[in-house]
Amino acid sequence: MRFASFVRPLGVAFAFLIGLTIAGAGLQAADALGPEKCEKCHKPEIAVWQGTKHAKSFKTAHKSDKAKAILKAVGEKRMRRASLCQTCHYTVIGGKAKEGPSCESCHGAASGWFEIHNNYGEGVKREDEPADHKAKRIADSTAAGMIWPSMTYDVAANCMSCHGMTQAGLDGGTIAKMIDAGHPINPGFELVTYSQGSVKHRFYPPDVKTNADMTPAELSRFFIAGHAASIVAATEALKKSDHPKYVEAQNARIAAAKAALDAIKGSVPEAGTLAGSPSEANARKLVSAIAGKDLSGAVGGMLPAKGSYK
Repeated sequence: MRFASFVRPLGVAFAFLIGLTIAGAGLQAADALGPEKCEKCHKPEIAVWQGTKHAKSFKTAHKSDKAKAILKAVGEKRMRRASLCQTCHYTVIGGKAKEGPSCESCHGAASGWFEIHNNYGEGVKREDEPADHKAKRIADSTAAGMIWPSMTYDVAANCMSCHGMTQAGLDGGTIAKMIDAGHPINPGFELVTYSQGSVKHRFYPPDVKTNADMTPAELSRFFIAGHAASIVAATEALKKSDHPKYVEAQNARIAAAKAALDAIKGSVPEAGTLAGSPSEANARKLVSAIAGKDLSGAVGGMLPAKGSYK
């Protein structure tokens, strides 16, 4: 999964303040500031990121024989300089790949929201920020392009855009060339599995040294949000390419999502609506409908075991 900060939810309502349609790291292509900008306030999170494959891939991804074969197939020579590859594999600053997938790959390019996000009021420390100022700061940061951890649909859609090969601008011909050259599709990508393992960084006040696990209720909601994003992305992806492997992968995602949605549609009718008519609007309605609910009784048996987390 692309690198995302999963901290204590701020309220899913913020996800609906703006009509974001996330398209992978394309949001950060021209206006990223780099992970060092986040480090002052988020040292534990950065420490986790530095140990991930996302961070380490910057020095290794372009060296593999598979990467070289894929580049040749799509008519590119250097992975770090190819916009096709930059979209998902790098944090791009000033048009150049500077890091692997990092903070802004999932939270959006920070040049528009960084100062807003860090403004707690004149002379006010973060812990003393008034509630009304915090609410406005969050809303203004969101409007400026920041993707908060509480925006679970946007987080999930962002991950799926790259891990599902569904990002904007990726056409059918290019998809076919990439797959035939060995590019993975990973139809088994599932949000809980890929977000709660090596990339997990949930450091909450007052115990900011503990990387907290999600509760069963939180996991159940995140699981459903992931499948909501997956069924929308996969349904749209089927319009991109008729390559057999691509079609098979997207149909597998749709089937897995429908199974998850079927498990809760009795108590959450929005799940049935989404399964029958996959769209971003219906997915957002579902994520809004499950806010604060404990769905673990319905989907607990479907949740991946902690030992399987990536």
